[in-house]
Amino acid sequence: MTPSKWIWILWPSFLAAGAATAVFFTLFDPAELVVFGETVDLGRTAVYSIGFFAFWAVAGSSSFLTCFFQRTATQINSCPLEPAQRPSGCPKREDGGCA
Repeated sequence: MTPSKWIWILWPSFLAAGAATAVFFTLFDPAELVVFGETVDLGRTAVYSIGFFAFWAVAGSSSFLTCFFQRTATQINSCPLEPAQRPSGCPKREDGGCA
């Protein structure tokens, strides 16, 4: 994957994570969060950080899947080998080496 595609994935997901963190922690107080029946014994900053990175991971995976599924059929079906290096019997080999 090219570096520009990583920017396409990470930057929008960073912005979405920032917005999601702001909305979530406007509605819920980190000191009152309960996970699996236990209160969270971390400081507010730690909970904000963990929440931000969790939202970033979710938004990043969404952006990654969008980039992954927008590939063309040519990109998906292209052979990584040069025509001369392809195995005999390959229909795309340059000498037509079908056995």
